Amino acid sequence: MTKVLVVQARFYEQIADQLVAGASDALKKAGVDFDVMDVPGAFEIPGAISLGAESGMYDGFVALGCVIRGETSHYDYVAGESARALMDLSLEGVALGNGILTVENDEQAMARASVDKKNKGADVANACLRMIEIREQLLADLD
Repeated sequence: MTKVLVVQARFYEQIADQLVAGASDALKKAGVDFDVMDVPGAFEIPGAISLGAESGMYDGFVALGCVIRGETSHYDYVAGESARALMDLSLEGVALGNGILTVENDEQAMARASVDKKNKGADVANACLRMIEIREQLLADLD
């Protein structure tokens, strides 16, 4: 059975709750077993996924979090470096969906996270499941 680790940054709790609700619903509908792990912020998500990949316990990963632009350049570092680290993992063959929202304000974040609006949590969970399928298909073709 397929097993997925959902890693959520809890820095913006209300947004994280919506993202996880959407992802959880999509994974349940797909009949996938999953665990949810909390990390403090978006910077910590790739590290947790890397450790999860090393453990061999999971087939795929869902990264959920939010970075809201502020008055300093901190946004650029967190958004860019977390995306780069997740891309590095995907290029190493880790099946994942990147759901770290990068937005200008709270309203944009909630519009994307809310299960009754854009529901990016579900979108990202489905992307993860598709990447698992692609990896399995391509690796099976190697045998």
